[in-house]
Amino acid sequence: MLGKKRILVACGTAIATSTVVAKALEEALEKRGIPVTIQQCKASEVPTLSHDADLIVTTTPVRTERDVPVIQTLAFLTGIGKDAVIEEIVQKLKG
Repeated sequence: MLGKKRILVACGTAIATSTVVAKALEEALEKRGIPVTIQQCKASEVPTLSHDADLIVTTTPVRTERDVPVIQTLAFLTGIGKDAVIEEIVQKLKG
């Protein structure tokens, strides 16, 4: 059993896009029994908010201040490749 993981979900404005991604991610990981805390933010906030994140999922390029895995994807918005991205996220959280 994994301990609760913290995921930072970033988009340009932290309004609509990150909400869609965060909700889809929360549902997908819950179905797999992976406990997570998800925080939404603007891409520009990633450097200051990533200090205790286990993973960053973003729809736009971001920079971080530390070595946190980053997955940049539009799969949650388009539906294309969504299952593969979810599997990649699961593997990064387990690894």
